[in-house]
Amino acid sequence: MRLIVYPSRPALMSGLADVIAQQLRAAIAARGQATLSVPGGTTPGPVFDALSQSDLDWAKVAVVLNDERWVPEDSPRSNTRLLRERLVQGRAAAAQVLPLYADAPAPEDCLADLAAGLQPFLPIDVLLVGMGADMHTASLFPGADLLSFGLAADAPLLLPMRADAAGEPRITLTAPALLGARQCHVLITGAEKRRVIAQAEHLSPSDAPIALVLPQATVHWAE
Repeated sequence: MRLIVYPSRPALMSGLADVIAQQLRAAIAARGQATLSVPGGTTPGPVFDALSQSDLDWAKVAVVLNDERWVPEDSPRSNTRLLRERLVQGRAAAAQVLPLYADAPAPEDCLADLAAGLQPFLPIDVLLVGMGADMHTASLFPGADLLSFGLAADAPLLLPMRADAAGEPRITLTAPALLGARQCHVLITGAEKRRVIAQAEHLSPSDAPIALVLPQATVHWAE
């Protein structure tokens, strides 16, 4: 993996937003559109704030989450809610959000339709992922029920995922979608995450799912 160390968290967030914006511009120039995939959670919020003000043709950008909790968008646990509140604002309000949730009891009920809606926007041009202290990324959790299927080279585009650490059922991008990204970035902060990602580099994806993307990723870190 390639590691970029920033002098502060604000420098990390603004610098990463600039890199992503540049890569989206290049994708639009080359292919007429761009697909951006981003994580949920609170850590990327400042990146979203900065990126939303970037000067690019947002109407040609499709945004999809790495994963989503199976909760409605009005839930405080919804990653889609955070995405709309922090990224799809300002200039970025013109971007298209590709859904990873539908009004149904379980993700299995809508998996095929959600995957069909995402397929025309692949491969992902710019992939930004995070990492938990347990080395999970997206909703590929160590010990998750379908982890081995999600890591397989022939996995379907999307899978439901359940794990003790996940709380609600999840829906997640799988290995083919993540590894097919043209550009891949990992966002982490703090001494513990830096120590953990160094360990993950020497583990298998089945033990440390973040290891799946590390060979092709640029890791962005600040204390």
